[in-house]
Amino acid sequence: MISNRKLLLALIFAIPLLAIISQCDIFSSPPPDPRGPIYAGSSTCIKCHKDIYDDYLHTAHFSSTRLADVHSISGSFAPGHNVFYFSKNLKVVMEKRDSGLYQVAYLNGKVLNSHRFDITFGGVKAQSYLYWKGNELYQLPMSYFKSLHSWTNSPGYDSTYADFSRPIGTGCLDCHSSYFQQLPSESQSLTRKMDFDKKAVILGIDCERCHGPATNHVNYQTDFPEEKKARYITTYASLTRAQKVNMCAVCHSGNSGMVLRPTFDFKATDHIEDFRLPELYQVQDPKKLDVHGNQTQLLQSSQCYIQSKMDCATCHNLHSNERDQVALFSQRCMNCHTEANHNFCKMAPQIGAMIKNNCIDCHMPATPSNKIAVGISGSGRAVPYLVRNHHIAIYADASEKVMNDLKRTNRLPID
Repeated sequence: MISNRKLLLALIFAIPLLAIISQCDIFSSPPPDPRGPIYAGSSTCIKCHKDIYDDYLHTAHFSSTRLADVHSISGSFAPGHNVFYFSKNLKVVMEKRDSGLYQVAYLNGKVLNSHRFDITFGGVKAQSYLYWKGNELYQLPMSYFKSLHSWTNSPGYDSTYADFSRPIGTGCLDCHSSYFQQLPSESQSLTRKMDFDKKAVILGIDCERCHGPATNHVNYQTDFPEEKKARYITTYASLTRAQKVNMCAVCHSGNSGMVLRPTFDFKATDHIEDFRLPELYQVQDPKKLDVHGNQTQLLQSSQCYIQSKMDCATCHNLHSNERDQVALFSQRCMNCHTEANHNFCKMAPQIGAMIKNNCIDCHMPATPSNKIAVGISGSGRAVPYLVRNHHIAIYADASEKVMNDLKRTNRLPID
């Protein structure tokens, strides 16, 4: 029989040990997914899909929204590079403070308004930023435009006023994040303001946003590791062509506000008409579509799409960052457009071997958005916001520009 003294000593050593084990369990287990128990959380994908997961971390989808900090904000906070002038009397300064990073509006040298960077939106061509005000989200007046390497007035904002009052609702968040839990609010029926639970947020586009809830998949594959066929999860290969395109169209077909339901709940096998009115995703005249948001309709209006079985993934590998790899995308064009198929580029004899490096600038040129323009500090002027046009076609002006560039740089074949 254990003596009372020995039992007491055992308890003295055991209690701290149990506390340590308990803390380890807490920190090693991911928190519950705010979308519910059927969601496993993207971190559970790492065990079996680490290479894909690591590659995906560098994509625009993953970084579509992030916590705002010095690593996620592209713009400079250095003196001389951190100011946007609306006029000689009104400016916004990007400032580092002990409590965080701020946009501060000054009128005649006095602080007019000040709010912290809380969430970074985007990052490929430009970034915009949000701040929390209680449980509500608002957009900050300054965005960052990468091609100008400078801060600029946020799209659609008054060019003479530093506006901190634009509320952000699910219309923006449901395509730039994976989940925001909305709170009940009496004001929501009367205004655009929405209250969100800050603890129930998933930034970026995560694995389950496209593949669907994965708890059953993770549990099954863990219990039966010899089973190599993916069970209880949506794979891209299992979808019809329409489902594949609609999965992208939910976010890449524009957003005019005519949304029937927030798309956080959309699954690849759902019917898109349950979430969006038909005019938001059906094919339209490409001349009436905007390159910034209507990529799906622009693609579907192309003869390449109409006369083939292609879908978005024919050109895009969504798990990898292939940004600006024009030659890579051009090779994918040539998987279909070959001399054997009698549909090869008619300008190939003039261009020579360079044809393999760039189909894109001729047939999918960067085109100005009709909805977004970028202001230049202190000038009152705006520059176009260029986006790759997904209506694949012959653009005479673009082709002429490419040919002139090849001639100027002596890259055309010698006759």
